[in-house]
Amino acid sequence: MKTRRAILFLIPAAALLAQSAPPELAAKAEAHVMSYAKAGKFHGSVLIAKGGNIILSHGYGMANLELDVANKPETKFRLGSITKQFTAAAILQLQEQGKLSVTDEISKYITDSPETWKGITIHHLLTHTSGIPSYTSGPDYVQHMREDHKSPQEFIKRFRDKPLEFKPGEKFAYDNSGYYLLGVIIEQVSKLKYEDYVRQNIFNKLDMMDSGYDWPTAILKNRATGYSMNKDKVINSEYLDMGQPYAAGSLYSTVLDLYKWDRALYTSKVLNAKSIDAAFTENKDHYGYGWFIEQQHGHKIVGHGGGINGFSTVIRRAIEEDAVAIVLSNSDATSVVANLGKELLGIALGEEVKPYAERQEISLDAKSLERFPGKYQVGPMLIEFRIENGRLIMEPKGQRAVELHAFGKSSFFLKEMDGLTIVFPGDGPGKADDIILNQGGEHKGKRIE
Repeated sequence: MKTRRAILFLIPAAALLAQSAPPELAAKAEAHVMSYAKAGKFHGSVLIAKGGNIILSHGYGMANLELDVANKPETKFRLGSITKQFTAAAILQLQEQGKLSVTDEISKYITDSPETWKGITIHHLLTHTSGIPSYTSGPDYVQHMREDHKSPQEFIKRFRDKPLEFKPGEKFAYDNSGYYLLGVIIEQVSKLKYEDYVRQNIFNKLDMMDSGYDWPTAILKNRATGYSMNKDKVINSEYLDMGQPYAAGSLYSTVLDLYKWDRALYTSKVLNAKSIDAAFTENKDHYGYGWFIEQQHGHKIVGHGGGINGFSTVIRRAIEEDAVAIVLSNSDATSVVANLGKELLGIALGEEVKPYAERQEISLDAKSLERFPGKYQVGPMLIEFRIENGRLIMEPKGQRAVELHAFGKSSFFLKEMDGLTIVFPGDGPGKADDIILNQGGEHKGKRIE
């Protein structure tokens, strides 16, 4: 999503440069973030560290544009789907205590489970392989965002009677419904509300006192306001009742608190070694329990991003090198944050990264676009491309259609999601067979129609 330059006044926030971190590494990281900030593409807070030493912790732009309040390391941001790693950790804690097993069928804990959920286990929910449709993917999701939250048992009715999308364990399909159900299981087993369980058993143990469940009615010091773009205009983000994301995306935190979380995962403070290993073990489509597992230039990376109304987030950890990059933004430009997180971790690992550069749109005639229309499978996502009024349109399944803009003969970007690019390899006269989607990493796909 494009971020307007005018909203970014680069007011310095409290910066923490660890004494033992090489000053040239801190300067390089700072310059890289500033290449995004000066271009008006990023406002939020970042923290990068290696070997237990903070390289850079800094805020950029405004936490609240109306009051001229700057972002800083102590600013609280909605986490979106980074919430999932805390939900998964809670499940693993309960397993350690012998109160459940990830191999248990969910019908043991979810009352009035439909017959179609027979055979679905907690493991399936943790790994997005249950086949239960995600309640955020339906065409009616947006119209429900402003509705007051119901009890979890009532909310489940929104998706409980929908047919499964595939046989449990057969495929990966990112599923907020699955993590919602995990929250219900946590409450059923622990006899605590989800938010109370996470606070008592994770946040309090790690002194993460600036983290919690983001109820908008609470008076919360240092809370950032979330922003979106409407064409070229900055607006306050669309209201979302925070009872709806629940265990799939309703927590808030700071870069400093998330760094405490990073440090704890090298210890047994909240999870034992067996549980941590389970969380970081790949299942289908490189997903563990609340974490994606991937490679970045030969380094094993565990990480996760989040996108929720007005906010974009990412945490990426190179666990063998003990390096981490945390990026939290009060703008829902998810692609920018994903790319920035990857690049900042790369800097911590000694990689060369290029500063942000504005893409220049070029014009392609209708004949040049004829190669691209069709349906392509990119991991679990089905994406359709078509031509409308001489423009190339992209429509991922279950999402709205968006217009693509060319910056090469077969390379495209989204103005409203800056940082996401689509490349169709080759430039021959025939139909394109392959596709590469870049969004915080390279994702290859194939034409299926």
